[in-house]
Amino acid sequence: MNRVGIEAVYPKKRLSQPDSSAKKYPYLLREVVIDPPDQVWAADITYIRMKQGFIYLVAIMDWFSRRVADSSLNEAVQRDFVRSRPKIQAQLLG
Repeated sequence: MNRVGIEAVYPKKRLSQPDSSAKKYPYLLREVVIDPPDQVWAADITYIRMKQGFIYLVAIMDWFSRRVADSSLNEAVQRDFVRSRPKIQAQLLG
């Protein structure tokens, strides 16, 4: 593999080491009891390598049930993801 210049694709050691000067934020949910669904949501943006480039998966997850509340798969990350989702918009506005 070294002779032909290829390498295996897998997570390398120390891949996610934070910068020593980076600000560390406290975990604000440590003492919070999450009882009802839709009390706390989490968002994740993941890029997926494709032959022609990347596609992006945006997911909104309910922290209580660990279920995906909504998701989107697109060629570009769009900031209007929440605005274009009536289900999430209704829950945000109460």
